[in-house]
Amino acid sequence: MIRSALPIAVLLLASCGGNAPERVATYDGISDGETVHFTGTEPFWGGQAAGGQLTYTTPENIEGETFPVERFTGNSGIGLSGTMDGATFDLTITEGECSDAMSDRTYPFNATLQLGEEMRIGCAWTDARPFTGPQNP
Repeated sequence: MIRSALPIAVLLLASCGGNAPERVATYDGISDGETVHFTGTEPFWGGQAAGGQLTYTTPENIEGETFPVERFTGNSGIGLSGTMDGATFDLTITEGECSDAMSDRTYPFNATLQLGEEMRIGCAWTDARPFTGPQNP
């Protein structure tokens, strides 16, 4: 099976350009031990990832689907890749202020999900870098 290259391509874009590649340190804004929480709308989706496992939730499956993922660290964020129900699951988390447009929350990370052939956009946070705004909007 051919894996999607989206997370790696997105994370490596910052290092492109010029004749001689410049050595750039890998992203350290989310430590290996942190739980990454993510959420998106249109359609609603979310979940969390920690310790090589990711749980993906939807309104139709509130308890979620849990499966193993590999974590990749690039120049500007992290990627989490696995397979869910036979479809490729590639989630890229990059630093940057994010709004879900449904609440008064502001998140410290952007989330881009490639789920099979479908791309979804959302926001993310960790316990060390939480969202700001109401806990229960």
